[in-house]
Amino acid sequence: MNPSLIQTIVVYALPVIFAITLHEAAHGYVARLLGDNTAYMMGRVSFNPMRHIDPVGTIAIPLLLYFVTGGAFMFGYAKPVPVAFHNLRNPRWGTFWVALAGPLSNFIQALLWGVVAVVLPGLGIQEPFFTRMAAAGIGVNLVLGVINLFPLPPLDGGRVLMALLPPRQALSLARLERYGFFIVMALLVTGLLTKVWLRPLVSFGYDAVTTILTPLASLLN
Repeated sequence: MNPSLIQTIVVYALPVIFAITLHEAAHGYVARLLGDNTAYMMGRVSFNPMRHIDPVGTIAIPLLLYFVTGGAFMFGYAKPVPVAFHNLRNPRWGTFWVALAGPLSNFIQALLWGVVAVVLPGLGIQEPFFTRMAAAGIGVNLVLGVINLFPLPPLDGGRVLMALLPPRQALSLARLERYGFFIVMALLVTGLLTKVWLRPLVSFGYDAVTTILTPLASLLN
């Protein structure tokens, strides 16, 4: 195996595991708070990554795409947390918050990895491995959060949008769910999703993290 690939896997492993695990656990935790215990009863409100990792979507597909595209394109997914939306005390707004919980967990993690990236040099720690891991943590979480907010079911953004739309329009959008994954993959492969959605919003996310952490960086320098 290529040494650079091994280094990349090692650097990204922890950020990716945290990003996926906390994203899925957040869905289940908020669903339980709002009245649905389905994920909790199935053991999915858990920080154990093995309960969320899908062997195909989390491991096989990203590695295959990495090799096929020479590292230029990667995409993957975890096992979706089961939520019985009709069990929520307020199905409409409950769905909104359950869907939003996953991406929000990623944006919080991006900020926390940013804190690590700022604090390490402030403490005089210049180890490149940890610096790269912190940078990977920011990038992975921003990308995962932004992709999941794309307003098309079954992505989280699609469910957020359905909660905000009037019932008739929400039902029309819901009918796209069976095709949603293939539409998103097509948009990713053609580069449209990256150009129109992913790149601008991830760039905004980096700017937001930098702005929020600037006072901390100034304090440590």
